[in-house]
Amino acid sequence: MTTIGVFALQGNVREHLAMLTEVGVEALAVRRPAELEQVDAMVLPGGESTTMYKLARSFELFEPLQKRIADGMPVFGTCAGMIMLADEITGGISGQETLGGLDVTVRRNAFGRQVDSFEADLEFPGFDTPYHAVFIRAPWVERVGKDVQVLSTVRSGPAAGRIVAVRHDRLLATSFHPEMTGDARLHGYFAELVRDR
Repeated sequence: MTTIGVFALQGNVREHLAMLTEVGVEALAVRRPAELEQVDAMVLPGGESTTMYKLARSFELFEPLQKRIADGMPVFGTCAGMIMLADEITGGISGQETLGGLDVTVRRNAFGRQVDSFEADLEFPGFDTPYHAVFIRAPWVERVGKDVQVLSTVRSGPAAGRIVAVRHDRLLATSFHPEMTGDARLHGYFAELVRDR
C-alpha cells in the first residue's frame, strides 16, 4: 500500500488526509523525522510559508525533508507548499528558506491579500472537464526551468496567463487549494505519479 504523508505542523492537514484516503492511499500526518521515514511521498499543504519553514526547523524536519526531496521523493505542494518547493521566491521575508527541488521562481501572495481570494475553472491535461480551483492569498509562478511542465494557467481576468500549476518529474505544485474543492482528481493524479515512480 502506498503511504503519502502530509506535513502536519501547519495548514489544511485534515482536508488533505481525507482527499488522499479518498483516492486509495494510506495517509499519514507527519510532524517528526521518524514519521517522515514511514512515507513514500509527501504533501506540503497551504498555510503560511514563513511559519511552515520555521516550524520545520523547530521540529527538526527541515533537513530530513530537504534530503528526501533531493533523493527523489515525490512531493505535492499546494499554495504555501508550492512556495516551500520552489528553488527561488520573490516577495518573501528576509532570510526565508525553502526546501527547494522545483526549478521555478514563485511570487509569494501574488494574487493579493485574503480579501482578493477568488475561484476559477482551470484546464488540465488529461482532465475531461475543468477543475474548479480556490485561490487564497495565492502565489503564482513567474519563471519555469527548461524541464518544468506547465500544467495550468489562469484563463481570464487580470491574472490571465499566469502559471498556477506545474510539474517537474516527481514534484507537483499548485497555487491553489485542491483540498478545498471536493474534487479529488489532482490528489489521484499525484497518487498515480507516486505509484508509477
